[in-house]
Amino acid sequence: MNEEEQVMVEFRNLFNKLAWLNKPKMEECLKDYKPSEVHCIEYIAKNTDPNVTKLAESFYVTKSAVSKLMKKLIEKGFIESYQKSNNKKEVYFRLTSEGKKINQIHEKLHKEFQERDQSVFEQITKEQLHMMLAFAKNYNQHLDMEIKKIKR
Repeated sequence: MNEEEQVMVEFRNLFNKLAWLNKPKMEECLKDYKPSEVHCIEYIAKNTDPNVTKLAESFYVTKSAVSKLMKKLIEKGFIESYQKSNNKKEVYFRLTSEGKKINQIHEKLHKEFQERDQSVFEQITKEQLHMMLAFAKNYNQHLDMEIKKIKR
């Protein structure tokens, strides 16, 4: 196996182990919510004027799938829709107080996981961290280009 293949294997292992370690705590604290709901709530909390198009692009799903999820989240009282006075065509979403509570629980869990793993980051230099971040960004940009080719 060459080094590039080893990198990909290590990334897959890393992702799988994180998912395995984090899943029980996530399920315990967010047992009444589906992962897609929680991640959608997180996206709405972190982004300005989220709409169906932005959500679909972010999650690599169809606008129809996002619309169905938004309808469920509205029915459950986690989000509400709104329009801007200067654009009555576009519909945006924001969290309700209940949605904000779910997001706070989710953020708290991520902070716990980050604190659990902090010892790893304390062992690397800023330069190493910047190199890893640059690699991740570069790889993400490459994958974005590949996705665009498929969506044409």
